[in-house]
Amino acid sequence: MGTGIMARTHAAVLDSYHRSAVGGWVSRDPARVTGLGDAPVYSDVPSMAANPAIGAVLVATPDHLHTAPALAAIEAGKHVLIEKPLATTVADARRIRDAANAAGVTVMTLFNHRWVPAYWQAHEQTAGRRPVLAYARKNDTLFVPTQMIGWAGETTPSFFLSSHDLDLLLWYFDDRVERVYASAVHGVLREHGIDTPDAVQAQIRFAGGAVATLEACWTYPDTFPTMTDSFLELIFADAVVHLDRKREQIEIATPDRFSYPRNQLAGQVGGKPSGSVAAAVTHFVDAVLDKTPPLVTVDSSVHVTEVLAAIDTSWRTGQPVTVDIGE
Repeated sequence: MGTGIMARTHAAVLDSYHRSAVGGWVSRDPARVTGLGDAPVYSDVPSMAANPAIGAVLVATPDHLHTAPALAAIEAGKHVLIEKPLATTVADARRIRDAANAAGVTVMTLFNHRWVPAYWQAHEQTAGRRPVLAYARKNDTLFVPTQMIGWAGETTPSFFLSSHDLDLLLWYFDDRVERVYASAVHGVLREHGIDTPDAVQAQIRFAGGAVATLEACWTYPDTFPTMTDSFLELIFADAVVHLDRKREQIEIATPDRFSYPRNQLAGQVGGKPSGSVAAAVTHFVDAVLDKTPPLVTVDSSVHVTEVLAAIDTSWRTGQPVTVDIGE
């Protein structure tokens, strides 16, 4: 459900994959679904989920609106694929997890970065090594919070940007986070009428002793040659890995601009969707149909929300925060 950019991207993948198809949309404004095929438009998730031909629901609403549609789909016995993050509060993340476990359905958060070939290769090359230190930067241009999404004030750079990086670090280090300390900077976005931080930097400590820095900023000038400046450094006791996704193997100069076009997350090859988003969506379809566990577990996604919530609590209070991992 949802009719934004990501929903349309995911729908194109589902329609192009031989094991899936789009069976319906949920939108309060049916006019927004024009040009997206002949699938029926429903006013809410329960109405759509009542269709026995629909086996799974994709939740692609804004960050802070994932919980209600996810729970409605789970209550109807449907499997659920949820855009990142799983939820923006710890209570909601745990409600989704507990409901999914009780209903026996598959829930996966679309942390598609795991399917970027370089990130996947890094996981294979570092598996079993002892983690020491990491630095993860994901910074966006001002276009993102002021124009691309209309709900930046309902989320934070940590949830919108660092969620991807945190999921990767938990995957690489195979560990849980115990404690965080974060600081935030305000000003630019408040001048645009958006009450959320311009940037957040967080120090996190893992249970096994490794430490990491998460940096998220979304006020780069729009003249920056790529919408996202993404960099990841992983340091192990016997290895170092650098993953720079700012330049995705292509540079283009025209009379108007110099750019690094994005292609590793979503693109097209031969007229069909390609990239890590397509790989993650089809992986979910296969997991449901083949009754196999998804690579991104609901438990790991709950922990991502637990850590991000602790980060936002830390910069709001100015104090270190112990992560509440609950039950």
